[in-house]
This record gives sequence, structure tokens and C-alpha cells, in this order.
Amino acid sequence: MIYSSNGPFVVSDEVAAALADGRGIVALETTIVVHGLPQPVNIDVARDCEAAVRDSGAVPATIGVLNGRAVVGLSLDELAELASPDRHAAKLSARDVGVAIARGGHGATTVAGTIAVAHRAGIAVMATGGLGGVHRDAHESYDESADLTALSRYPVLVVASGVKSILDIAATLERLDSLGVPVVGYRTDRFPGFYRSDSGYSLEWSVGDEREAARAFETHREFSPTGLLVANPIDVERELSTDVHDAALTSALEKARLLGVTGKDVTPVLLAEFARFTEGRSVQVNRDLVVANAALAGRIAQSFS
Repeated sequence: MIYSSNGPFVVSDEVAAALADGRGIVALETTIVVHGLPQPVNIDVARDCEAAVRDSGAVPATIGVLNGRAVVGLSLDELAELASPDRHAAKLSARDVGVAIARGGHGATTVAGTIAVAHRAGIAVMATGGLGGVHRDAHESYDESADLTALSRYPVLVVASGVKSILDIAATLERLDSLGVPVVGYRTDRFPGFYRSDSGYSLEWSVGDEREAARAFETHREFSPTGLLVANPIDVERELSTDVHDAALTSALEKARLLGVTGKDVTPVLLAEFARFTEGRSVQVNRDLVVANAALAGRIAQSFS
């Protein structure tokens, strides 16, 4: 693999060295930092996620498009630059990365965009907060996150706390099934609901530790070209209560309906309303779970390497 500091694809020295040495590496998205969390919490969370990966013995590789280059291993200064409102960074799914680079733009990668760039770099493990999925009105809008199809196209293991509860969870699980993407619970046989440790849906498979997760993924890749989702629930002591969660969800869905937002604009609106309704508690839960997922992904990457 060729690493270039001048071309459209850039790998940091630290990540390049880890790839060469066969060390564990965890890809981290930038949409959560640029579009998902308020300032200055967003940069603090990015710093905590990278620290959690390092504490596990792996190397973090935060991915984004800056000045027309896909960067694998953004520094915190570069990430802060990307998150600056003055940059007007776009939200980049897998389909958008090449166009953004060709136009010399800036963009934060979604789960799908991060998976695509990570695979291009040779990174097989990624961490995020919650996976995108099938939206509740998909029977009318056909609105389905590209995160699902990216998992079906690239052999990358993604650690997430399920999918956001604003989505149609049952339909998302069915879609992952039809796409051939296995969903494995980490020390649970229940599918997480992002802000809640249990979405109400069961899982067929679970693993007891990071080594078992790594073995499952390594064996899966012998038989399938798809990725694998490791569902890591938020600690029950940190989750939102059922009453608060359900009331916030109702308010968020109504807010989106009144604003008439569609497509990729829906999720930021819903998450912002969750934060307002819960007086910031949902932001803390989001922060806790994404850092926990980064730590688990680091341990899996180390086992896999």
C-alpha cells in the first residue's frame, strides 16, 4: 500500500506504522463530532474515544475529508478545524466521499463513509455510537441508512449500541438479515436500543469477550464478504429511564414531522430534540456509550491483530 501526504488519500504516520506492524487499529467516524454533538462536548468526546482506544492497546484512526483529502488518522487540531462552523463540513456517506474529494471540499464521514475509507486503508474494525437503519416511515419514503448497505459491501466489524431508537428497529434487523450481515450481542442476547440497553428485540448470537468476537469475525470472513455488527449495550446504570426515553422519543418524532425534514437531515433534528427534552441527559448517555464502544473495539482489534 502506498501512503501519500500529497494525494487525495492520506494516512497518518502513526496509523501507517500500526498497519505495517500488524497492530490493532480502530476507525472512528467524524459525523458524531461535527454534526451529532454540541460544542465543546464534541471535541471532548473525540479525545475520550481516542484515549479509550489507546488504553486498550490499539491505535485510533479518526477519519474525515479535509481540504479535498481523505485523512485516516486526523489529529485533534485537524478534527477541531473540521468541526468549525466556518468550514461548513458536509455529511459524507460512502457515496459522497469521492465527490467531496474531487471538489476539494471538507466533510465528516458517517458510519458508511468511515467504513468505506477504513476498508480502503486496510482497517477492519470501527466504533460508533449507534448504527443508522430503516426509518419509521420507510414504507412511504424508502428512507434507509447507507450504513446497512456499507456493512453488506465491506468486511468491517462495527461496534455500536444497536441503532438509534428513533428508527424502525424491527425493520432494521430484518434488513441486516437479508443483507447477510450478522448481528452479535456483546455479553447479551438482547439488541440494544441506543439510549436503552434493551430495545425489546432478541438476538440469535452473542459473544462473551473480545477474543470470541474477534474469532467470530475472522471465521465469518472465510465464508462471507460482508461486515459484522457487534451490539454493545449501554450500562443499565447509565441508560435513560423508560418513561423519559419514550416521552422524549414522542416529542422528537413530532418535532421532525412539524419541520418536515427528510433523509439525512432527520437524525440531527431528532437527537437535538432528545437533548432538549432530557435537559442534556441524552447527550451524556451518547457520550458514555460511544466511549465504551471505542474501548471494546480497541480490545477486539487487538485480539484480531
